Amino acid sequence: MPTQAGAVFLSGARHEYQRYNNCGPATLGMALSYWGSSLNQYQIAPVLKPNKNDKNVSPEELAAFARKQGFGVHLGVAGDLNLLKRLLAGGFPVIIETWFVTPDHGGMGHYRLLVGYNDSQGHFNAFDSYYGPKVTLAYGEVDRLWQVFNRTYLVVYPPSRKGQVAALLGSRINERTELQMALELAQRETQANPNNAFAWFNLGSTLLQLGKAEEAAKAYDQSRRIAPDRTLDPRRPANALNNWPWRMLWYQFGPYEAYFKTGRYLEVVTLANDVLGRVDDHEESYYWRGLARQAQGNLEAARADFQAALRYKPGYLEAAMALQALRTQGNR
Repeated sequence: MPTQAGAVFLSGARHEYQRYNNCGPATLGMALSYWGSSLNQYQIAPVLKPNKNDKNVSPEELAAFARKQGFGVHLGVAGDLNLLKRLLAGGFPVIIETWFVTPDHGGMGHYRLLVGYNDSQGHFNAFDSYYGPKVTLAYGEVDRLWQVFNRTYLVVYPPSRKGQVAALLGSRINERTELQMALELAQRETQANPNNAFAWFNLGSTLLQLGKAEEAAKAYDQSRRIAPDRTLDPRRPANALNNWPWRMLWYQFGPYEAYFKTGRYLEVVTLANDVLGRVDDHEESYYWRGLARQAQGNLEAARADFQAALRYKPGYLEAAMALQALRTQGNR
């Protein structure tokens, strides 16, 4: 592979400031604009988040929307700084999912579109839907904030550029291979720093994706025991249930799934109650609480949870299927 340039800046994307809770749709619109799309958050958000107050648009939802527009997408995990620079040098902006802290609102999830880097200054250039089009992010800070989301990244591209993307990604183009890379990275990081709560969380998420729910639950348990860097969680409520940043389960649902699959239904209900006690429109928490309540035999409460999930996200396929299965169960 040829040597990368020491600095790259990709021009051509259109910056867009987000409306409330709209960083996902706004950032995706910026990424699509680089390839000539005119779509912006005002067309994208109503599709991805019919509830305007929706706290989370997942990377999978962003990828699915882009694919429906005819674009190719690689949604990956366990990215690294060299990969980001390689993609940028190849002409591809990259969406990364990171933690984000503001003085007014505290810590939360946030997407950013990387459009360049500069090795001599040690930073990436980002189009940030909150702060603007001239944001620079130090390499070390990017990795620290990106780790919270298992270093998730999305590359959106025209189908005609698929071969070029594949060449830049190398073996990462294979999902199973990339998951194995994520597993090895999380294992290394938990061993190097056993008090890194996010490394343990990432280990749990990766084990879960590899079908190892018991091991995943144990990794999440370990993560919960460790108090992460409180600079990432200012304005933390005094009665927050977990050591995780208090908004952690707004965005990542692996603990729900791992505990559900290992029969720890009460913990699923307890975690979901904590989220829903602070925000009453979090559809994923309703869904997982509904499954746990159904498993506990509390069918009426489960039905109400699935209905609530669908009220806030009418296209929530898993919740619709769960509700239908519950109705079928009730008719037996």
